[in-house]
Amino acid sequence: MEDHGTIIKEVFGESSDSEGDESDDHQNQQFEFDDPNGERHSQLIFGESPSWEPVSEINGLFLCRDFLSHDQQSSLLSAIENEGWFTGASHNQAMRFGDLPQWATGLAKLIREVVHFSGQVSEFVDIAACDDHRDTCLLPSNLLWREPFFDQLIVNRYQPGEGICAHVDLMRFEDGIAIVSLESSCVMHFTQVESKGGIIEKESERDPPMPKIPVYLTPGSVVLMWGEARYHWKHEINRNPGFQKWEGKDIHQKRRTSITLRKLCHDE
Repeated sequence: MEDHGTIIKEVFGESSDSEGDESDDHQNQQFEFDDPNGERHSQLIFGESPSWEPVSEINGLFLCRDFLSHDQQSSLLSAIENEGWFTGASHNQAMRFGDLPQWATGLAKLIREVVHFSGQVSEFVDIAACDDHRDTCLLPSNLLWREPFFDQLIVNRYQPGEGICAHVDLMRFEDGIAIVSLESSCVMHFTQVESKGGIIEKESERDPPMPKIPVYLTPGSVVLMWGEARYHWKHEINRNPGFQKWEGKDIHQKRRTSITLRKLCHDE
């Protein structure tokens, strides 16, 4: 397999900061490891690893704000533009299934590597056995090492004022979802869904509104959702006036691009 340095260069391009490159050469180290499937990996890990933070109110929800550098974000946006998906105002979403573009598979590899080298991967294969480790387990090992890691891609392009309604991702997709944010910052709100017998029910108009948990997504950040966060919490982005605030201040609305990576459920 390609090493991490090669993936970075092919997917995100070279850094334009020559001084940063020179300093990084002294900090980067090469690592090799075997995954649970017996495959040998070789990667270049940066001196300072991206940091993950759990959303304390929601089990299975983790945020990495410094996942992509500014240069990596610019190169990723260029790769998306080169696909030619967004040629008109009415073209604001692209979906791909199965074989994903090279930049998307590279992005998936990078997510896997950053999670693996965080040291916060549960050794438990059964997700239910991770209950005592939800504050520290970024992703259960059976999700991290599945093949392919992701095989479904959605790229959304939102203009100022455009967002997405509250929803739980379709059950046709497996557990473990990643969302990468580019361009504009925004607040994604999570609302718990009541369920009975494992079946998610719609809220009644008579029910009191469920409290919303805000999560601030900055450009270059990635969100991981699994377990309860994936199945028992709706997520939404309301970019109408008055809804996009963080720490009491309005967020300046610009165009936002999001990349969602998921894996389809396949029949045995």
